[in-house]
Amino acid sequence: MDINETKEIIDLQKPELYINREQSLLEFNKRVLAQAKDEKVPLLERLNYLCISCSNLDEFFEVRVASVIQMASIDPKAVGPDGLTPNEQLELIAVHAHQLVDEQYKVLNEVLIPKLAEENIRFIRRKEWTEAQLKWLEAYFNDELLPILTPVGLDSAHPFPRILNKSLNFIISLTGKDAFGRNSGRAILQAPRALPRIIQLPAEETGSGTADFVFLSSIIHAFVDQLFNGMSVKGCYQFRVTRNSDFFVDDDAIDDLLLAVEGELAMRNYGDEVRLEIDAKCPDETVTFLLDRFEMSRDRLFLVDGPVNLNRIQEINDLVGRPDLKFPPFKPAVPQQLERSKDIFAAIRKHDILLHHPFESFSPVVEFIRQAAVSPEVLAIKQTLYRTGADSPIVSALIKAAKTGKVVTVVIELRARFDEKANIDLASKLQEAAVHVVYGVVGYKTHAKMCLVLRREGKQLRNYVHLGTGNYHPKTAQIYTDYGLFSCDKELGEDVRRVFAQLTSLGKVTKLNKLLQSPFTLHSGLMDKIEREILHARNGKPAKIIIQVNAVVEEQSIRALYRASQAGVEVKLIVRGVCCLKPGVLGVSENIEVRSIIGRFLEHARVYAFENGGDREVYASSADLMNRNMFRRVEICFPIENKKLQNRILQDLNLYLKDNTQAWLLQSDGSYQRLQKIDAEEPIQAQTVLMHELQ
Repeated sequence: MDINETKEIIDLQKPELYINREQSLLEFNKRVLAQAKDEKVPLLERLNYLCISCSNLDEFFEVRVASVIQMASIDPKAVGPDGLTPNEQLELIAVHAHQLVDEQYKVLNEVLIPKLAEENIRFIRRKEWTEAQLKWLEAYFNDELLPILTPVGLDSAHPFPRILNKSLNFIISLTGKDAFGRNSGRAILQAPRALPRIIQLPAEETGSGTADFVFLSSIIHAFVDQLFNGMSVKGCYQFRVTRNSDFFVDDDAIDDLLLAVEGELAMRNYGDEVRLEIDAKCPDETVTFLLDRFEMSRDRLFLVDGPVNLNRIQEINDLVGRPDLKFPPFKPAVPQQLERSKDIFAAIRKHDILLHHPFESFSPVVEFIRQAAVSPEVLAIKQTLYRTGADSPIVSALIKAAKTGKVVTVVIELRARFDEKANIDLASKLQEAAVHVVYGVVGYKTHAKMCLVLRREGKQLRNYVHLGTGNYHPKTAQIYTDYGLFSCDKELGEDVRRVFAQLTSLGKVTKLNKLLQSPFTLHSGLMDKIEREILHARNGKPAKIIIQVNAVVEEQSIRALYRASQAGVEVKLIVRGVCCLKPGVLGVSENIEVRSIIGRFLEHARVYAFENGGDREVYASSADLMNRNMFRRVEICFPIENKKLQNRILQDLNLYLKDNTQAWLLQSDGSYQRLQKIDAEEPIQAQTVLMHELQ
């Protein structure tokens, strides 16, 4: 039988061909944690990676695990592409998550704390406190902590309190009786979030080093008996509860999206419990008591050897002035065509301009909107905002534009996860300045990144656009890799205008000239381009696909890439996080390579490149290959038509494909192996090369 016929009869929907999404996400966090163990990474940055892996794991439980738990209660027999039921997924998660947490604390206690001590950055434990330190810490407890700490003794009049999501808490075992003759034997103490989790010892008062620190939990442990006058404290143990923090807004019952989101936001801190972390020294009787209170099984219990909120150790980076232990600073470049011209609109009229953040500065984006705000020729500005701060210079420019009489329209996505409160405040601030604020389309999160400036030039009106793969946030633009495109192409500008019209008004889907847009044409457009590569390969023409995204999950896309591989198309995927596709499967995906780059900057760009028989096409997008991006969001995918800019992006992609320092290769079993440089090879670190080339 012909090998091509063999490939055709393989069922591409078989569960064995798909990696579990949650397992893949945990694998991503293992790669982040590996940076904390990498001796080539500066020491304080290694600590930062540890904290990021912990913060990521928090969100994983708050959103992903919470979703699987809900599915287990609603439809326990439901299966995904990988064939696993919700309960089977929870079993898989428990194994991998416990391994990850154990490794996190091992890295902290056995690697980072000793290494930091060698650099005279020390975490002083209670048994190591000197008399001077003890005296100062007791005074600190009495002056700063005692007045605001409120323990709750557990009895019939004081039921178990509501525990705030991810808050630091203590369960305390007591003997003796208080002034009223009461003693239930237990009390709960909640540490207010306003309190710092790490306290720096003053060298001049305690004789400590210049970078000696004590954990808040250690101070509370040491002096907790002062909260229970006349009683004896037999034990004091930290614990933390993680809750379901995902939003549920009933799209069919919404009259006012802002009010609906505000209502859900108020409930976020008290969602269903999904994880319980407790000090490993806590007696099993007390552990069982807490598990019963939270109605949780032991597979969601994590006994930890250290602070229960590791991500708060990140504060050390701001408290320690040791630039030698951090990444060296660098100044992002500004493209020459923008440096030479003070008029950004004149520069864009000459030809399209591509920015690659953070290697190139985000300041031209801010300047684009600032000049639009003050230019008398500008009539209107329209922009989407997904994640940005109310104090953003972009927001200031939009407000200034509105105050000078320009028509300013802003589409704010209120449901940007964990930024909902900031976006509500932002919406209020803009509305007060007479900006037209809308919240997109109910049921479809607006994730597109685009800005449109309408300018009168002589007798004609011209649209200028900025389209991006990342958010309009100057701070994240310093640490996320993203592409941004400036253009005044007539058809592209008209497309962006039509998308804004969809978001702010009502009407049927209009045909777009160049943009692909979800939930309408993006998915089908990408599928058509993959099928075109398959046809080219079968006809002996050049065929290749390179995709750089944050995640590959959507099943139809995966099956299309499998078919491309079977047809002989070379497929290269650069996927930062989750990838449910299995590379290297005989007869299915031998021609697919999947790599992940974990480095100084968070890889965030989305690029879709097609060889197209030699007539290459390159698209940048706000969308990943995920079901939500393709079908439940408003996204855009825009062509890079300027050949010089197109080649530049392709060179960037090829550089990532040559990286032999920060690249991890996905194996067919779902694990990742770090790519090891062959001895004779020159080390290539893509992010560092780009930093130097563009600087």
